[in-house]
Amino acid sequence: MAISTSAWKDKNRMDEDPENRASERSAESPWQKFRKDTAGGTEEKTRSKSLQIPMFGGKKVHLKELALYSRQLSVLIDSELPLIQSLNILAEQTKNKYFSQVITKVREDVEAGASLNQAKRKFPKVFDDLYCNLIASGEQSGALDTMLKRLSDFLEGIVKLRAKIKQAMVYPASIMAFSFLVIIFMLWKVVPVFAKIFIDLGAELPVFTQVIMAASGFLQKYMLFFVIGIVVLIFLAKNAKQTDGGRRFFDVLALRMPLFGKIINKVGLSRVTRTLSTLLSGGIPMMEALKITSSTAGNVTVEDKIMRARTLVSEGKSLTDAFREVGHFPFMLTQMMSVGENTGNLDEMLSKSADFYDDEVDASVSTLLSLLEPILLITVGGMVGFLVISMYLPIFSLMQKI
Repeated sequence: MAISTSAWKDKNRMDEDPENRASERSAESPWQKFRKDTAGGTEEKTRSKSLQIPMFGGKKVHLKELALYSRQLSVLIDSELPLIQSLNILAEQTKNKYFSQVITKVREDVEAGASLNQAKRKFPKVFDDLYCNLIASGEQSGALDTMLKRLSDFLEGIVKLRAKIKQAMVYPASIMAFSFLVIIFMLWKVVPVFAKIFIDLGAELPVFTQVIMAASGFLQKYMLFFVIGIVVLIFLAKNAKQTDGGRRFFDVLALRMPLFGKIINKVGLSRVTRTLSTLLSGGIPMMEALKITSSTAGNVTVEDKIMRARTLVSEGKSLTDAFREVGHFPFMLTQMMSVGENTGNLDEMLSKSADFYDDEVDASVSTLLSLLEPILLITVGGMVGFLVISMYLPIFSLMQKI
């Protein structure tokens, strides 16, 4: 049974009003403790990213904002402030207007008698099943502040993982995109100037130069269609990812990508083990925990494997045997699961596995970036060099004739 709002107001055993007790503390009030515990680190990160609030009304809540909210609410509740007052404080100080409205509506529902998890389930795009189930577990066990802290740690871990992926992807993608634009510009504006000179002088054109001039001529005639084609391809790819078949195709492709595939797989393993560990430690039943974990895996292939393992567990197999049978999961992970199940510390072993894969992702990203620098240098230099040499070969031929 969910804990009502009044239960949080009467949290102390002396039946005193927590607000009065808080105001009587000379050393540190709850609000001071709240500001102290949340002002460092997380708040600074949020301020530094304040320009990332989405356009079109900002009807989106970033994970880092949700992590900050969870940590602050945990501190306020731990400081014995009533839940209603805590939600009101967070609604007023949240910079994301949409998120502030969501918190306000949650507060109103709680005031009307709903439990916190029931109020939050009305906003599935902000508070997913994992979040609401852990909140419900915290309310039922009387440890809502502890569960919120656990949630904030989990969400901050996901944010760090995403940052690592961006670090690995953004650098090579930006370099290749810039190089592509430079080459397109040269074919569109620079090469035609050389082509006109070669034609006027009647120069003998090597095969390489003819290929470059043909590509330049194509862009001159069909530049508008070329740009529209790229925009249409991007649009179709985005829409395809929204379908089951398209998502499956791109997810399988991601795992098979050279260099990046292994990192994406390790990120998936970290996310799965961290999510499952958090759910089990929060008292969520195994079957429900596996279902939620599959929905947060971030990859259809991993999703299917976890759901298959869930079916095997429902048939009576241990989690270790189920994960071994479905494949995909490394031997080390299943061994850690086996130790956890045998010792009764499965959540702890899964958490250690998640830490291990986090370290693996760090090492892999560092190695990848060190490998990509020379590879990109050679690739970009080769493309630009081929273009330049193709334009200068006819000039050398003309100089020999003179």
